[in-house]
Amino acid sequence: MKTHNLFFALLLLCSTPIMAQNITDWYPANREMQPATRWWWLGSAVDADNLTYNLQQYGKAGIGAVEITPIYGVQGNEANDIDFLSPRWMEMLKTTENAGSQNGIFTDMNTGTGWPFGGPEITVDDAAARLLVRTWEATGGSIFLEEIFALEKNQQDAKLQRLMAFSADTCIDITKTVGNDFKAIWRVPQGDWKIIAAFNGHTLQQVKRAAPGGEGYVLDHYSAPAVKKYLDKFTAAFQKSGVDFPHNFFNDSYEVYGSDWTNDFFEQFEHRRGYKLETYLREFLDNNAGDIHKRLISDYRQTISDLLLENFTQQWTDWAHLHGSKTRNQAHGSPGNLIDLYATVDIPECEGFGLSNFNIKGLRRDSLTRKNDSDLSMLKYASSAAHIAGKQYTSSETLTWLTEHFRTSLSQCKPDLDLMFAAGVNHVYFHGTAYSPREAAWPGWRFYASINMSPTNTFWRDVPAMFQYITRCQSFLQTGMPNNDFLVYLPVYDTWHEQPGRFLQFSIHDMEKRMPEFIHAVTSIYTNGYDVDYVSDKFILSSRADNGKLITQSGAEYKALIIPAVNHIPENVLLQIVELANQGATVVFIGNYPNDVPGLFDLDNRKASLNKIVERLPAINDFSIVSAQNYGKGMIITGKNYPQVLNATKIQAEEMITKYGLHAIRRTNESGYHYFISALQNQDTDGWITLAVKATSAEIFDPLTGKTGKARLQNLNGKTQVYLQLKSGESLILKTFTNENINIAKWKYRGNKVNTIALNRAWKLNFVDSNPSVKQTYTLHDFKSWTDLNNDTLKILSGTGVYNTTFNINSVLSTNQYILNLGDVRESARVFVNGKEAGVAWSVPFQLDISTFLLKGENNLRIEVTNLNANRIADYDRRKVEWRIFKEINIVDINYKKTGYGHWQPMESGLCSKPEIVVYQNAQN
Repeated sequence: MKTHNLFFALLLLCSTPIMAQNITDWYPANREMQPATRWWWLGSAVDADNLTYNLQQYGKAGIGAVEITPIYGVQGNEANDIDFLSPRWMEMLKTTENAGSQNGIFTDMNTGTGWPFGGPEITVDDAAARLLVRTWEATGGSIFLEEIFALEKNQQDAKLQRLMAFSADTCIDITKTVGNDFKAIWRVPQGDWKIIAAFNGHTLQQVKRAAPGGEGYVLDHYSAPAVKKYLDKFTAAFQKSGVDFPHNFFNDSYEVYGSDWTNDFFEQFEHRRGYKLETYLREFLDNNAGDIHKRLISDYRQTISDLLLENFTQQWTDWAHLHGSKTRNQAHGSPGNLIDLYATVDIPECEGFGLSNFNIKGLRRDSLTRKNDSDLSMLKYASSAAHIAGKQYTSSETLTWLTEHFRTSLSQCKPDLDLMFAAGVNHVYFHGTAYSPREAAWPGWRFYASINMSPTNTFWRDVPAMFQYITRCQSFLQTGMPNNDFLVYLPVYDTWHEQPGRFLQFSIHDMEKRMPEFIHAVTSIYTNGYDVDYVSDKFILSSRADNGKLITQSGAEYKALIIPAVNHIPENVLLQIVELANQGATVVFIGNYPNDVPGLFDLDNRKASLNKIVERLPAINDFSIVSAQNYGKGMIITGKNYPQVLNATKIQAEEMITKYGLHAIRRTNESGYHYFISALQNQDTDGWITLAVKATSAEIFDPLTGKTGKARLQNLNGKTQVYLQLKSGESLILKTFTNENINIAKWKYRGNKVNTIALNRAWKLNFVDSNPSVKQTYTLHDFKSWTDLNNDTLKILSGTGVYNTTFNINSVLSTNQYILNLGDVRESARVFVNGKEAGVAWSVPFQLDISTFLLKGENNLRIEVTNLNANRIADYDRRKVEWRIFKEINIVDINYKKTGYGHWQPMESGLCSKPEIVVYQNAQN
């Protein structure tokens, strides 16, 4: 089968209405292409019948995987709670795996309950640790006689690791002067002395949102023995029960607060950094000690990063592989090199947190939202690691806290889904879905953070259309190889050297403070029409250059390596960069050449080595002037101004980004390239766009509908141009063929507007699948929110309003396109024309092509509009219906405050403007 026919088959397959299919038959080999969801088990109070029921609902809608994360329970339901990993719990896991398989759903599971990893088997000795310090002053000739213990509250288990004495120019390790009674006796030499005790204390952090059987201390992630003991518990539970290990094991974002130490840290530091940290303990703890303090802190941070990667992330992944499973990991929040941490697992996972604002035309804004803390630069850490390390999937925790509970629409989801895709995500996991018994009173069991991707949500009626969209997009984005233009060096040593404090975590909420210059670099490159992946020292050292390309160990190819105003770099890494240029790579230095090495060990010699390497680079007197010089088989480009420097690479930018403001990502395949393109802006796009790749032909796919057709191409000055039409908020997939002129039906472009068919006859409105039930039928001539009709029940109703009308068309021309413009839809609409389903409008611009459904003469139009649950839940709170029945954090708002919704004004619902049919000529191809 030719490549374009394969893609066409995928699109046709994905366009089949999911609700009518058995998922196992529909897409048995490609469940990874479907969206997945985090599945919260409240109290693990699950039973076989309801597990089967829930999984049937998910499978029918198009979910391809569930990730079990047990959490706190439901008030008064303790008798049904099941302890984590108990025989009964394992029995329920087996039931899930069996029922999931029957409904086309993979089963993933969190390697713990709540987050982070921990639980009742974690002793204080294996719990997350922190450095505790106590100091004394002593004078020469005196006897230092003190009981050595940590002063902090609840730290009676803290263990002394070092007792160090410092004079002006001397350091003495006096740890052995401490007896079994914890008393130190030491005759103080001449001079003034500062004595520092370093203890391995503990954070005493408990597992957050823990489920029954999962309560306890958080694990020490830096301790290999502690991690092994923790994983052994899972091995024993699976082996004893005979239950299959899950498809993937999952680890949530690193939220181990203040854990900056481990029991053997001094020994690990010396082994890895080549000197004893304890001999510099005074300078290490003194923020005013200048450059030596910064170098010690940098070495400390690198050691923490190494321990987290090797003792936790790598060990966890190796353990999963031993049992036939894979790992999904959110590395953000970690105190480590995010690229290397993400690249260590099978499926790196990023996280969206809040609602992005792209000013898309017609997209409903909500005052009860929070800004998305994960912009494109943050999301790309996970996909970069996947690309350079050769991982097929990049997953995402998706749609977390877009808006307040009960107020998130499907249309608000699409822009942030598209942002994920443009950032390299190709495996969406929703955040998420709560297991809820069929008999539970509405709104069912819920997690404290929205979104609620669940059958208890009204939008579940139309959510299969969104799931189809995701599946179509992911079917392309999981195919082929990444084709980003540049590798950008991650300046982690500059960050480790310059950021204040000691313990440094890379949380999505703090990246603007942690790495502002790097974010500026990434944004500048992207807005100039190029896409990038980030690269760490490890992957530079394992890369090679061939035929002018940089090639990572995974085989991913890049056109150049960009070093963005980096100061600190290991000398062996800079040497490798120079060698890559010698071999034929293009290397771009922005702002300056690196001028320092990180850390303290053998500093003078390493600086001298670095300087010798820099001397091999072209001499540059002024980085404000762009210079491009041949170097060996490659090229070295220097400069300060990003547009000028990038232009000097002679690499073709993507005009769809620079001129048209679109978001896009490009991948390569055996016959050419394919793009995901989204209009995340308030402008429509209609014109010829120059591509950065050459093509003989191209095909356009609409992931909303599954429609496909041959695109219009032309050659302008030796460059390929494609004609694209996208309204604000729309997206498409473009597949190019480098050498083949494909023979398929042409894409139907919209030409000039011919006419507007006004739908001025009376409309009938009635309600189905609604609560409270409304039996009345309304006759409408003007359109407004149904909450403004003369019926107070409609102000609190959640469900579906059915609008019916008729209209007449004198003739239906095959040379025209008849576009139903629904206007202001609150919040999704399923459309039937003459009794046939024409599609679901769930995203802006809320338009459907109904050309093939129209008849000459009289036509019937039925529009089923489903609103949100907000008005109903507000009524519950005004009537003081007790639905917040969950333990622990229960239900909070977007600011993590406990509040009610009774003050909410009714949210507009239904068709809030009159639909119309706009007639366009088919554009000439």
